[in-house]
Amino acid sequence: MDAKEFQLNDVVEMKKPHPCGENRWKIIRLGMDIRIKCLGCDHSVLLPRREFTKKLKKVLEQVEE
Repeated sequence: MDAKEFQLNDVVEMKKPHPCGENRWKIIRLGMDIRIKCLGCDHSVLLPRREFTKKLKKVLEQVEE
């Protein structure tokens, strides 16, 4: 399985959409846990890194450094 590259402020697509209907999330915190914010309703979710990498479908927009 290939490792997906992601960093702070990237916009990602998860396997399942949020109940509001949006499937685009912004990474707002990185560490052992990853906090992502729904771009539809601004709800944020804190996930363990392992769970996040399982649920991540693809990185839509990468932030340039």
